[in-house]
Amino acid sequence: MIQRSGWRRWLPLATLLSSLLPAAAGAQGTGSAALADARAWLSRIHAAASSGNYHGTMVYSAGGALSSSRVWHYCVGDQTYEKLEMLDGRQQRIVRHNDAVHTLWPQSRLAVVERREAPAAWSTTPQRVDPKALDQYELRPNGTARVAGREATVFMLEPRDALRYAQRLWADQATGLMLRADIIGPGAEQPVLESTAFSEIEIDVKPQPETVLQAVRQLDDYRVVRPQQSRTTLEAEGWALTQPVSGFRLSGCLKRSMETGGGREPVLQAVFSDGLTHVSVFLEPYRPQHHRGEVTIRQGATATVTQRRGDHWVTAVGDVPPATLKLFAQAIDRRR
Repeated sequence: MIQRSGWRRWLPLATLLSSLLPAAAGAQGTGSAALADARAWLSRIHAAASSGNYHGTMVYSAGGALSSSRVWHYCVGDQTYEKLEMLDGRQQRIVRHNDAVHTLWPQSRLAVVERREAPAAWSTTPQRVDPKALDQYELRPNGTARVAGREATVFMLEPRDALRYAQRLWADQATGLMLRADIIGPGAEQPVLESTAFSEIEIDVKPQPETVLQAVRQLDDYRVVRPQQSRTTLEAEGWALTQPVSGFRLSGCLKRSMETGGGREPVLQAVFSDGLTHVSVFLEPYRPQHHRGEVTIRQGATATVTQRRGDHWVTAVGDVPPATLKLFAQAIDRRR
């Protein structure tokens, strides 16, 4: 979902990993038929998010704040077109054609054009789920409900450890498309940390790619910024994750350039995923005038942890407990 911005006390690694044992033991008793059915549902959800044609209005709530946006998603052959237009606050439009992403701010006439891998960037559905997520979560049915006037099957994804949050998902019974996703906090009360849902949606509509692309056809009066970026690896940039964070795998690594008062500074972004949620770790040179203090903050389900590591500044962001982000920040190490 789109660049959501939301901790829990840090726990030692051994304490967090110890919570894996009871859950993993119980998971071994899951029947093969039930596991196959769960994987089939997740595959259906993933396929619907990737290849469906739909448009509608999506509502996001977190920490008492509410916002809405209009979304379009079309697939024509191997071409994917997405657009998201914010309906509240500052005007913003995000347009994606395959891996080319335009972010437009009409009021300031600014356009940022870059290439991103969609899973690590944003999506117009409340949630996309990789079937591999079942390695870290237990999927169980949670009844049925109606969302945006459509019949949905409800599922709970319960984490097998304390490194991630539970999620409740509403999947359209007819198509498998995700209609709503709630991120659930820990504890007996299971508070909803944030929720993203369609308030209205039309599915299986006729694709209209020009409806998406017309927003980026006329940028003559915009200041167009094209950040420099290239794919790389942690090792090639002199970094390593010395202690893997259980269940998370490196999805990709990008080297970006960032405008600062003193020119352009390189920023390294490593994206880790457990199949359901992502964690981004940003590495950049330490600048005292800009990096004023180490912080841990949370808004909704999204946490941010910042730490200084010698001559570098580490920022970890993701929809996970702050303790998980601190494990990433402490495990990243400069090798040269």
